Amino acid sequence: MKGVPNYLVALALTALACSLASAFDPSPLQDFCVSTNSSLDGVFVNGKFCKDPKLVTPNDFFFPGLNIPGSTENQLGLAVTGVGVDQLFGLNTLGISLARVDIAPYGVNPPHTHPRATEIFLVVEGTLLAGFVSSSPDNRLFAKILNPGDLFIFPFGLIHFQINVGKTNAVAFASFSSQNPGAITIANNVFGSNPPINPDVLVKAFQLDKNVVMSLQKKFST
Repeated sequence: MKGVPNYLVALALTALACSLASAFDPSPLQDFCVSTNSSLDGVFVNGKFCKDPKLVTPNDFFFPGLNIPGSTENQLGLAVTGVGVDQLFGLNTLGISLARVDIAPYGVNPPHTHPRATEIFLVVEGTLLAGFVSSSPDNRLFAKILNPGDLFIFPFGLIHFQINVGKTNAVAFASFSSQNPGAITIANNVFGSNPPINPDVLVKAFQLDKNVVMSLQKKFST
């Protein structure tokens, strides 16, 4: 770059590389780092204290019960049974997690995003319409009907959804490229924030009547 010292260019490139690297789960430098709630058992790694390796048991890598359906008796007809680092301590620093997704007939997993992970979505029962939307300015919808054995990928951070278009319960398993992928459900976060977003912002952003916005905020805040 003209007029910019080489060492500053190198420093900027190093900072960029570090910022890109920090956007993903760090690679482990040991076989495992089973998390623990006790600060007396080990060092603090990736947001969790690590258990003394001598105290680690097979149960630290074991999670039962994913054969059991979650309850879909709710407004969405949806149950998500997540298995992240808070449920399975042995996942700490390994950069992966899993979820079982149960969707009742005509139920929906509403538009949402995982800010820290790509998702691989595998259907094992039922028929789902699944899709994601690319980023601006294209905003392209990529959607497919999925049947048992079908797999679909939701790229890192993009808004996606699933809806049960069949007449029977649907079951799928989602795997993530992070031990803690996070979830931002668009409607909940926008209309159910605490404290509420100024309605005038949402009126302008969504081109809605203010009474509609306030009604949505009341609905999602509860």
